[in-house]
Amino acid sequence: MNRVLLKLSGEALAGDKKTGFDEDTCVTVAKQVKTIVDKGVQVAIVIGGGNFWRGRTSNKIDRTKADGIGMMATIMNCMYVSEIFRTEGMDTNVYTPFACGTWTKLFSKDEAVADLNAGKVVFFAGGTGHPYFSTDMTMVLRAIEIEADCILGAKAIDGVYDSDPAVNPDAKKYDELSISKIVDDRLGVIDLAASVLAMENKMPMLLFGLNEEDSINKAVSGEKIGTKITVE
Repeated sequence: MNRVLLKLSGEALAGDKKTGFDEDTCVTVAKQVKTIVDKGVQVAIVIGGGNFWRGRTSNKIDRTKADGIGMMATIMNCMYVSEIFRTEGMDTNVYTPFACGTWTKLFSKDEAVADLNAGKVVFFAGGTGHPYFSTDMTMVLRAIEIEADCILGAKAIDGVYDSDPAVNPDAKKYDELSISKIVDDRLGVIDLAASVLAMENKMPMLLFGLNEEDSINKAVSGEKIGTKITVE
């Protein structure tokens, strides 16, 4: 892999606290990314906002406003993790689809790709900039735009199962799954609209557990980990 888009779960970054940031977890992620960047792999990152905000939690809040709060949560996450990366010796830039003063840069494919070619780690925050689109959509959209080789989805769970393993102790984990099956069977592994976009643009994915030891390095090096999402 020469260029990857890494999707980090906000909940996974929160560690056992389940909310906010767990600095040790974030530093561990940074050290792993530094290892692969030093090997010449170009890394772009999207982070979910679930450690601060997940969806419309109250019927008193308008959906578009709720989604806006979620976008802001992803910006906080990217700014924080970006700074952790900098303390580990990496150059970074955070891009958003709307202006955020001087804290972030306005998204431009050309500038983002130039950063990646220069060895910088690029963060895509703020979602797509529009309501009704999840960070899964951001993940797939940006991966396609920057022509990534693969999406690496580091989640709080270690892959894709046929049922919820937290509820069903006999749940079966898939080693490999086609994106068309995910779409056809509405498996909900990632957002349906994002799944369709990935299928139409033949963007492969690997979904794995962030908390597994050295998981990001294993994913990039091709070791057997998580669930491989194939495209036809």
